[in-house]
Amino acid sequence: MNASPAAGSEQVLGGGLSRRTFVTATLAATALLLLPGCGSSSSDLHSSGADPAAVERGDSVAVALTINGQPHRLQLDPRVALLDVLRENLHLTGTKKGCDHGQCGACTVHLDGQSALSCLTLAVMAQGKEITTIEGLAKEEALHPMQAAFLQHDAFQCGYCTPGQIMAATALLQDPHTPTGSAVELREAMSGNLCRCAAYPNIIAAIQAVQRA
Repeated sequence: MNASPAAGSEQVLGGGLSRRTFVTATLAATALLLLPGCGSSSSDLHSSGADPAAVERGDSVAVALTINGQPHRLQLDPRVALLDVLRENLHLTGTKKGCDHGQCGACTVHLDGQSALSCLTLAVMAQGKEITTIEGLAKEEALHPMQAAFLQHDAFQCGYCTPGQIMAATALLQDPHTPTGSAVELREAMSGNLCRCAAYPNIIAAIQAVQRA
């Protein structure tokens, strides 16, 4: 897991989607949302339940989100990021705001079981999807196996990046294309999640422990 991936390398997210493709597609969708009269944007907005005219005016819109199995109905600016809704509106502060540019992975959540960067995901576009945050992994008093493994292997220091690391790692192990047993391949797969404390060896050890189990 390299804090500074080699130039030109493709970072792979859950589902086999490259990080570069994900970021490019998300930014393109955001740009389309802000362009008046764009037909494809209007179609996407209709499918998400938002009113394209309201988006163009910048009005708040009704947004229905399912987060950690709980429904939430909110009035939101259609341009607000899912990360800000989680933290500011719903006070689910386990999801961290790091770079706010999709480069550090601290804001990683699950959308329908796959990793997503919530700082680059518009809340309105997450309607109809199952959103899971770090608060939703544990089952009552029982930690998720990945959370327990991070504790057992001391896979954090300051802990700021830990929620994003755990969310990315759990999505990774749910992906049938995830490499098995190779620390090198796991580092590459997790390279979009940065740890400024450099706890990478312990993070990989924790992931491998859950993978073996």
